[in-house]
Amino acid sequence: MDFRLTQDQQDVRAGVRALLAGRYGREALRSAVDRGTSVDRALWRELGDAGFFSLRLPESAGGAGLGLPEAVLVFEEAGRVLLPGPLVATHLAAGAVPGAAEGAVVVTAFDLEGPLVAHLGEADAVLGMPELPAGEPVRSADPLTPLWRARGRTPEGFRDAGALLTAALQVGSALRTVELAVRYAGEREQFGQPIGGFQAVKHLCSGMLVRAEVARTAVYAAAVTEDRAEIAAAKLLADEAAVRGARDCLQVYGGMGFTWEADVHLHLKRAWVRAEQWRTAREAEELLAEALREESAVG
Repeated sequence: MDFRLTQDQQDVRAGVRALLAGRYGREALRSAVDRGTSVDRALWRELGDAGFFSLRLPESAGGAGLGLPEAVLVFEEAGRVLLPGPLVATHLAAGAVPGAAEGAVVVTAFDLEGPLVAHLGEADAVLGMPELPAGEPVRSADPLTPLWRARGRTPEGFRDAGALLTAALQVGSALRTVELAVRYAGEREQFGQPIGGFQAVKHLCSGMLVRAEVARTAVYAAAVTEDRAEIAAAKLLADEAAVRGARDCLQVYGGMGFTWEADVHLHLKRAWVRAEQWRTAREAEELLAEALREESAVG
């Protein structure tokens, strides 16, 4: 099986990267953090116009007729820039919730353990529910992922795709923290030389890169096979790559990484929240264990 990207897939990724670079660069990210606004309605509509949410809808329904392999490329780019909002839920709602495919409405989902839902105060609909439930805001680790305590449940049929697309977001974040760490290591000097020349820093950066690339490979493969166990494994690997990558990036930055001006802490906080969305480590491990038991029984 050939896992290399086709030219069309490369073009899709390049197009989304260019859109986000022009529309949601670092200044936009920091402005959103300062304002405390996690959903930009104008940008949401632009994403809809660009086909972000309707990517997997058939052409007869106004979509691009593409699949999960292309979707994970798009979500990886969104993860790189820490694009906020219920991207996964709105994408999954395309074709089911009027206006979701076009970005005219914001759809969230009960994708967290416990009675918690993200972006409820900014959402127009909840995936799989007839109306918005009442909720109470609670404190979130991520300033751009507001959480609410409410009652509801997302249909099980969405969880595999939701977990895979969230894993793609985590991969994008992990790859971005590698870039941040390497760049800073080349700029920051101690004892008359860049800190990137020190063995300890090299080891941190190389470990980040290995985890990120392994997770990316797992996500791409799971998007092709759509195997439930492989999706669970991809989510596990991507969560680890994003969380550990952000932590190691903080170590490379040293004290500077813990300041509000640096973006590293935003990647860590978002990675923490995403690790609890759609499929937690415990759920993924149980799913993988069950798959191994079934395989062993067959063998």
